[in-house]
Amino acid sequence: MAKKVTAPQKIKVVSAEKEIPLPPTLTLPKLPPEMEKKLKVLKEKLDTFKDKVLEKFGDYIVGIALLPPEKQLSKSGENQLSKEGERQEHRKPEPAKEPAKNAEEDEKKISLLIVVDDTTSQKMSKDELHQKFSTIITQIAADIDKNMAPQSILLTDLWQNCYDAKYDLNRLVSLAVPIHDTGMLAAVKIAEIHKSMVLKKFEKYILSYVLAGSLTQGRATPSSDIDVWIVIDDTDVKKMSRIELKDKLRAIIIGMGVEAGEMTGIKNKLNIQVYILTDFWDSLKEANPIIFTLLRDGVPFYDRGIFMPWKQLLRMGRIKPSREAIDLFMSTGEQSISRVKLRLKDMGMEDTFYAILTPSQAAIMLYGLPPPTPRETPEVMEDIFVKKEKMLEPEYVKILKANVDLRKKIEHGEKKDLSGTELDEYVSNAEKYLKRIRELFKEIEARHDEKSMVFLYDEVVTIVRDILKLEGRERAQDKDILKLFEDELIATGKVPARFLRDLNEVVEAKQKHDSGKLTKTDIEKARKGSSGLVRFLVEYLQRKRGRELERARIRVKYGEKFGEVILLDKLAFVTRDIDAKEQQQIEKALVNPDGGLGTLEPATLEELEKELAKLSVPPRVFIKEPIFEDLKRIFGRHVEVLLQY
Repeated sequence: MAKKVTAPQKIKVVSAEKEIPLPPTLTLPKLPPEMEKKLKVLKEKLDTFKDKVLEKFGDYIVGIALLPPEKQLSKSGENQLSKEGERQEHRKPEPAKEPAKNAEEDEKKISLLIVVDDTTSQKMSKDELHQKFSTIITQIAADIDKNMAPQSILLTDLWQNCYDAKYDLNRLVSLAVPIHDTGMLAAVKIAEIHKSMVLKKFEKYILSYVLAGSLTQGRATPSSDIDVWIVIDDTDVKKMSRIELKDKLRAIIIGMGVEAGEMTGIKNKLNIQVYILTDFWDSLKEANPIIFTLLRDGVPFYDRGIFMPWKQLLRMGRIKPSREAIDLFMSTGEQSISRVKLRLKDMGMEDTFYAILTPSQAAIMLYGLPPPTPRETPEVMEDIFVKKEKMLEPEYVKILKANVDLRKKIEHGEKKDLSGTELDEYVSNAEKYLKRIRELFKEIEARHDEKSMVFLYDEVVTIVRDILKLEGRERAQDKDILKLFEDELIATGKVPARFLRDLNEVVEAKQKHDSGKLTKTDIEKARKGSSGLVRFLVEYLQRKRGRELERARIRVKYGEKFGEVILLDKLAFVTRDIDAKEQQQIEKALVNPDGGLGTLEPATLEELEKELAKLSVPPRVFIKEPIFEDLKRIFGRHVEVLLQY
């Protein structure tokens, strides 16, 4: 029993309300002052008891719990705990007391359960170990309060009861309030509650409910998962397939696990594995290591005669892997090595290849070109970023070329194997390459931002100049744009004042670009304001041009039809019937120096629109006498010119 005793841990007493949370709608009534005082005194005694026991025995103590009053305990649970104490302490039950006196003592009695880890003890027998622990713990309790009644049980005895299909102690632990717990009491509590829920719903199908994992192997920590295994009988399934039965029950059972976690406050800890009997049996025959470990270390919380016989047969050495299973395990080693080699080739051929190829193609697309084929990518990267733009060092293109060549050699069978050392080198180079490509991306984006800023400035200023021309300002220098915009358009109420600020941000961004001080924030600010400005100015320009263009139209009436002549600078377009339901017939003619029209030729609507688009400002039209003779020639002697149509 030479185990290091650690200092007592400062673990807060967990209240019953925390272990079993109350429903949100339920509120506890305010306790009378006397009751609150009693509870405070009880807590202080329990804390003192816990600290003294941990100081004395340290890591040997798995858990300390406060048991409910004896009248609330089930008869079987009380008897089982009593029998355990009598057997291990070699003592007889105390003679029965008088009923009145016994009831009075029971009311004052503070029942405690202490679980002791005896799995590492080698110098003492179980009975000797239990006697030593029980004597000292009882004395500690008596020194604190003579009404304290601690009962010590060994962890191996708790498990042995489960092996013997005696689950009363488990139920007792599920009712207790933990004062100190290394994780075992919580595991027993939630597993016992979950088991009860599962059996109540599916007892017909449940063969075994087993606690397993690190908890039963002595490797558990307070943060360990609580592993439970459930074996379902599928040998008598008729209405559905075995897989359907497994999936259906598994979904419901896992849902019950969540519910049990909510009830106990032990959330996200229960790890549930569900097996159907036929699969369990196949795994056993195939010597599945997981199943063997489960049989060796698992503790049944419920068993219908399946788990324990297998566990005993395993202990007796009667469950042995078949020759087929041994051969399968042996061949697995060679297969695993083959898979490793294949995976190495695959990583060299696919993973590292695409890890640098795809970002390379992305950089080319960001530059403004369509993505090239994988084999063309190194050459395109070299031509653009190394030779033309001088934004990338040649060594990085060599890395890309090496990866493309490697994939080609593996694909064509020229390279049979790829060693781990070679793969490490390719991965290392890929990481180096990606780091440089990220920097290249930033450089490309910066250049794009600068170009987009210049383009944005030119677009906005061009539109402003066109509008100023329509307003009579033939020439506007860049340095005068803001003042002219304010004087001619803002001050006259033709353009809302808010757009002056937007134009000013665009001009300031261009000035910062010219001085090399342009930031991404400046670009975003200019873009944000310019969108509304451009939209308004374009609409204004279109309306203004439309009104000006009307001055270049000559609308005529001849008979019941209406025609039109649009006089541009050196070209005129004639439409003989503007109300024609079918496609309009358009003609064009040169405008002679004397103001008359030349020979008419067929034209299209597209030609007219193209000529109109060339005009930044509609022309000033002067109607001379020859045009009236041409109107008679085109539309007839009785043609009438319409004014204010």
